[in-house]
Amino acid sequence: MATATLTAPATRDEGLIQELGYDDHFHEHHHGDKYQSNFISHYIFSMDHKMIAKQFLITGMIWAIIGGLMSLVFRMQLGFPEESIAWLKPVLGKWIAVSSDGVGSLTQDFYYALVTMHGTILVFFVLTAGLSGTFSNLLIPLMIGARDMASPLLNMLSYWFFFISGMIMFSSLFLSTGPFAGGWVAYPPLSALPQAMDGSGAGMTLWTISLVMFVVSVLLGGINYITTVLNLRTKGMSMWRLPLPIWAFFVTAILGLLSFPVLVSAFFLMMLDRGIGTSFYLSEIFIGGQALDHVGGSPILYQHLFWFLGHPEVYIIILPAMGIVSEVLSVHARKPIFGYKAMVFSILAIGFLSFIVWAHHMFMSGVNPFISNFFVVFTLIIAVPSAVKVFNWIATLYGGNIRFNPASLFGIGFVSMFISGGLTGIWLGNSTLDIQLHDTYFVVAHFHIVMGVAAFFGMYAGVYHWFPKMYGRFMNETLGKFHFWGTLIGAYCVFWPMHYIGMAGVPRRYYSFDAFDAFSHFAELNKFITIAAIITFGFQLLFVLNFFYSIWKGRKLTTPNPYNANTLEWTTPIETGHGNWPGKLPTVQRWAYDYGKDGREFISQVEPVSEDESPAH
Repeated sequence: MATATLTAPATRDEGLIQELGYDDHFHEHHHGDKYQSNFISHYIFSMDHKMIAKQFLITGMIWAIIGGLMSLVFRMQLGFPEESIAWLKPVLGKWIAVSSDGVGSLTQDFYYALVTMHGTILVFFVLTAGLSGTFSNLLIPLMIGARDMASPLLNMLSYWFFFISGMIMFSSLFLSTGPFAGGWVAYPPLSALPQAMDGSGAGMTLWTISLVMFVVSVLLGGINYITTVLNLRTKGMSMWRLPLPIWAFFVTAILGLLSFPVLVSAFFLMMLDRGIGTSFYLSEIFIGGQALDHVGGSPILYQHLFWFLGHPEVYIIILPAMGIVSEVLSVHARKPIFGYKAMVFSILAIGFLSFIVWAHHMFMSGVNPFISNFFVVFTLIIAVPSAVKVFNWIATLYGGNIRFNPASLFGIGFVSMFISGGLTGIWLGNSTLDIQLHDTYFVVAHFHIVMGVAAFFGMYAGVYHWFPKMYGRFMNETLGKFHFWGTLIGAYCVFWPMHYIGMAGVPRRYYSFDAFDAFSHFAELNKFITIAAIITFGFQLLFVLNFFYSIWKGRKLTTPNPYNANTLEWTTPIETGHGNWPGKLPTVQRWAYDYGKDGREFISQVEPVSEDESPAH
């Protein structure tokens, strides 16, 4: 039987763990890492949470590149409608229409298919699975002092359901009728009638099956995350000693568990409408002058069911980024997080309020004005805990000895994006103003900045910060700073002008504005946005290059705690095996944010509170 070999501790933290830690006899029962010795069980069907995190991250990165390329193609159509893109015909085939004089343009159906796929891929596959799947898996066991997730098998299945979901979605791109083209929100009747348009047939069916598989992945992961946080915290790790990322992942998992099943119910009713002629979402529909036998349904029912997921989904995306940024800013400002309990309560408040604001997406759907007032009030109220978090991030940075590395820069950039994108939400949350702005580019600008770009900034902060923990090497800092400045400036150049054209009434989701003289003077601005988008995407490829180069060639990690951080993941060995700690589990003695206390730069969570110290946490 294998036993943990006790050697002289290499660091102070290791010595404290050997002296005060909790012995759970893990390595006696699991025989070390022998059962993970072959390639397939280690890299493909791994049950180690750290490897599964890498799988989520790299899969999410691949999807981000695909979704980003799609956006560039339809941006070229919007920015340069008079220019030929016939050079894309070898790739896109019949979806590029070439006129008699050789000018190639995107077909209208495929334009809408690209917009639909772009939204679906980025919202679900990248910013939900790629962000939450990566960092919940990586950090929950490491930060709470657990050997692994509560169920490593469910954890592995969670990734593979996500992978299968992605493959089904990807296969829909190759259908002769094209992928689903009714928008990422899939409103009926375009989604509920297979004959509505080309993409509404097999493309919509595959889209629905793919997202049902995705929901299974989310539920398997969420159950695991919640159970692990509640049951597997190490000795001394009370809930009020949890680092803020764990609170964020915990609440995110609860949101997913409560909201995603509602989406499946919406899809189930839709498949009945599509397949056996029911009328849950359809009533008095005419196609080509022919009345269909659908009476009594309401497409508004689908909107209620979709947005009951859709608004918690916004926070499923942004809460993990908020938690990551809270940790990164505190570590690199060398200061305790300002208002820890206020941060926790604001996460809980956001989680609760996210379930009672969904109809602010539906002010234009004819809902009762009295009901609209209810949702306006709670939409404005949910801004309060968000503002608390912004204030606390700024207060954490204020007066700090800030290390301006890529992780902290993206953390600061996240705060900037969240403020500028969140402020426009106050306009859109007002039902009177929303009537003017709802179907314009103002909405595109708002949600891309506050939910899309801000979440990406949180993800980048986390990747740069915990890359040494994942791969034992550092990413290139100079390339990281180029990536930050290019992305920050580029994202604002893409989305800030959209506010102005939105206020001028330019509608979103339009393939072409040639028929509208009123919008012709925005052509140059559209060109500017497209050029900025192409350049910004180029900076993301710089990140991808830096990421994969650094896995094998980056500067090696030489100390287990390179940032002088307090949390438990930095008490594990540089090469962290399955089980995370080679011997005993660490015993937690204090909260996670003792920076700059009693003349000391940092105090690890495993260090006991001394007699002359105030045991505040």
